[in-house]
Amino acid sequence: MEGANSPDLQLQQLPPTSMAVPDNASFSYKENLIGALLAIFGHLVVSIALNLQKYSHIRLAGSKDPRAYFKTKTWWLGLFLMLLGELGVFSSYAFAPLSLIVPLSAVSVIASAIIGIIFIKEKWKPKDFLSCGLAIIGTYLLVTFGPNSHEKMTGENITKHLVSWPFLLYMLVEIIVFCLLLYFYKEKNVNYIVVILLLVALLGSMTVVTVKAVAGMLILSIQGNLQLDYPIFYVMLVCMVATAVYQAAFLSQATQLYDSSLIASVGYILSTTIAITAGATFYLDFIGEDALHICMFALGCLVAFLGVFLITRNRKKAVPFEPYISMDAMPGMQNLHDKGMTVQPDLKASFSYGALENNDNVSEIYTPATLPVMQEEHGSGAISAPPYRVLEHTKRE
Repeated sequence: MEGANSPDLQLQQLPPTSMAVPDNASFSYKENLIGALLAIFGHLVVSIALNLQKYSHIRLAGSKDPRAYFKTKTWWLGLFLMLLGELGVFSSYAFAPLSLIVPLSAVSVIASAIIGIIFIKEKWKPKDFLSCGLAIIGTYLLVTFGPNSHEKMTGENITKHLVSWPFLLYMLVEIIVFCLLLYFYKEKNVNYIVVILLLVALLGSMTVVTVKAVAGMLILSIQGNLQLDYPIFYVMLVCMVATAVYQAAFLSQATQLYDSSLIASVGYILSTTIAITAGATFYLDFIGEDALHICMFALGCLVAFLGVFLITRNRKKAVPFEPYISMDAMPGMQNLHDKGMTVQPDLKASFSYGALENNDNVSEIYTPATLPVMQEEHGSGAISAPPYRVLEHTKRE
């Protein structure tokens, strides 16, 4: 009887064991989907918020409204949506792997380009639609073939990863590279855009690593598994704030030297690449993934990189036409425009232009501002005088 009963017992135990793996797999894919949707929603809302604030500035500049931008309802609505979007992106790190969430920031670039056409009436060319299509395809590949590793962000797990030798080696290399770049940037004045954005990307990789740890521990605490009594939570929180602040400082310096579209494309590529490397080293995102999924994920990154680069390159601002007479320049100063010499308007005389007086003893001769004026030779040892000077006008009866 015992021999007859043992096969039955084995048959009864096999179905629950075989069903456990698909349940865990479906649960992990569900978490991936939740995290990806939160990230896409957050980046989309942030793009809408930025365009609302941009629309508020444009509307105030084109009207005679004396109000400041922060006194308009549109600007405050944009600020509220921005905070909501950032909250969505922050929450997404608690559900999906870091290497999946970081590249989804391409959604922000795509959404900003599309919203700019609809609301701000920006002009687009056919190649812009191709660029958006590439970015969308890359985003789809990222979500479909993203890493599927899920680990509870408990204090013990985070501490274990923090002292692991792969991450310690990665941190050593990153600190050395960061110090070298900072030395060349500060001491040698090497202010190439790649140098500055590499500094931003290295700091950003630490920011996203700490954001995932803080977000995951907060979500676990809300679910009932309190993690706020671990010191590692506050260490991660301080590192998150510090790296974010210094990252914003270097990014602000980059915007003062280079075009924003170039910063957006190069910064996205560098930051995403280094952040994925940090996530794969700290959280072991790609452990257990097969070669096909890794290759398709890498292909999705490359396609998204290409799409974002083409979008930002096509959105560069055109150089505005510089008038011959710059109204905001100092009155009476000479400017060179188009190989000719012009004179700024004398603002004291209500739209009356300055008169030119030759250096000889002839009475006042008024000549057009664009005519070249030859400088007269003076005797030896004399200091040459300027070719003309601006006179004050008075009305004569």
